[in-house]
Amino acid sequence: MAKFLRTSGRAGLRRYVDAAAKVLIRVGVSANAVTIAGTAIVVAASVLLLSQGHLLAGLIVVGLSVFTDLLDGAIARVKGTTSRFGALLDSTCDRLADGAMLAGLGYWLLTEERFLGCALALFALIAGQVVSYVKARAEGLGVVVTAGIAERPERLILAGVAVLAEVVGVPWAMEAGMGLLALLASITVVQRLVQARELLDGERVDV
Repeated sequence: MAKFLRTSGRAGLRRYVDAAAKVLIRVGVSANAVTIAGTAIVVAASVLLLSQGHLLAGLIVVGLSVFTDLLDGAIARVKGTTSRFGALLDSTCDRLADGAMLAGLGYWLLTEERFLGCALALFALIAGQVVSYVKARAEGLGVVVTAGIAERPERLILAGVAVLAEVVGVPWAMEAGMGLLALLASITVVQRLVQARELLDGERVDV
């Protein structure tokens, strides 16, 4: 699913996204500015909406912020100004946004005295951060890990579906959604560790 979202799913939108990027470039907006703005929107929605139980409004705002994730890359591509710092900033902001969303949902579940859901949301938050950490640490050791049943797009979609199911009144929707999210993120951590071990072991040279 993640690869589909990054290739076929975006291919149809690329023409329109690039057109919007060109407009922003003309008015002097940088890719990094869009990245930061999108993250600020998600954090604000998480604190002011999701944590206060305004789930549908929060879901809509967070969903719309996905377009900033497309725009920052398009601006960099159109300008030809992709940079390693831009990639670092984008990854950092992704972690902040993901953490804010799950923390906001966890806080709301706590205020509703749904302690199981809160605990699962917090575990999903930690597991999701570790998924990214394993990839980054492996790259620091010289190998690229791509394995994983639940990369960031899948995790965001699952969280969104859980929130939507909660809004329409499905019983235990958040508990089930957060539990599945925590499980899939944990499996992804293990998958990436296994792949990293195979790649790193393959670099060993017998003397």
